Amino acid sequence: MVVYNITTKVHTSIDIAWLRWQQQEQIPAIMATGFFAAYKIFRLLEQDDSNGNTYAIQYTAITEEQYQQYMIIHAPLLQQKALEKWGDSTISFHSVLEVIH
Repeated sequence: MVVYNITTKVHTSIDIAWLRWQQQEQIPAIMATGFFAAYKIFRLLEQDDSNGNTYAIQYTAITEEQYQQYMIIHAPLLQQKALEKWGDSTISFHSVLEVIH
């Protein structure tokens, strides 16, 4: 299994709206692609949250090929929509993890 991790620092002024948007629009859109079997949302603790919270959203794909297909077919448009909606009020980085156990 492969985990696609998106970690995002969210400015305080949009925190509640951004989290609601993730839960009601962005995550359902990503899951609707059919390339991921599950997801989890985390809020990072022990971080400097003076400018906002940091969240990690992890999507589980059964195979690396599923993840790769998502990245080719769907990721560019969904990432662009997020950028257009939130601009520089968020900053994200992505990582891919292989599940060992």
